[in-house]
Amino acid sequence: MLAFNVIEDRAVARLGSLEALQGLMPAVRSESELIALPDRYFLSVMTRRIFQAGMRHSVVNDRWPVFEEWFWSFEPEKLMLLSEEQLEKAMQNPALIRHWGKLRTIPTNSARMLDISRENDGFGRFLASWPDADLFGLWAYLKKHFERMGGHSGARFLRLAGRDTFQLTDDVITALIASDAIDDKPTRKADRERVNAAFMEWQAQSGRPLAHISRILSLTVN
Repeated sequence: MLAFNVIEDRAVARLGSLEALQGLMPAVRSESELIALPDRYFLSVMTRRIFQAGMRHSVVNDRWPVFEEWFWSFEPEKLMLLSEEQLEKAMQNPALIRHWGKLRTIPTNSARMLDISRENDGFGRFLASWPDADLFGLWAYLKKHFERMGGHSGARFLRLAGRDTFQLTDDVITALIASDAIDDKPTRKADRERVNAAFMEWQAQSGRPLAHISRILSLTVN
């Protein structure tokens, strides 16, 4: 497996400078920053990710202030009580994105997030306390407990929220194969364990967040 400094050098060579590379790194919050964030922040980010799936992100982002206003700043205690009638009223608002299946996730995910928050003294504390060495487990947990958090959505929600995570986009998988970390797409448990081990090793070598390692990998391929 390639050392991470070799991978980083390849990315720098493609971009022209280390400064250019640094400018493309995603923001990562510390554990204390995650813990300090209210549950409504995470519910808003999760719902925004759900609406981004299959749509241009800019369209969703431009309309999100309307969502924040319409849905009471995404306070889960309020939104878990949303009725079908209230959701139907939202479907009549042209300023919102009127997708019935996605709108219906809001009360369900609100209730589930509130349960997890109460069990862990905050949803941010729950995310912060999950071991970095078991991100596949965190993705699986999100998929199991929340609506429309399967596929890449769990990892992308975490990235949007600032919780450190790698992502397995096509470019990252191609780079992992080129770096001799894996031989093929990580569809089996053994493959996922190799992916996890590679990221842990590269983090130990570089001191970088997993999100940065993931992004740098993606920048080494076309």
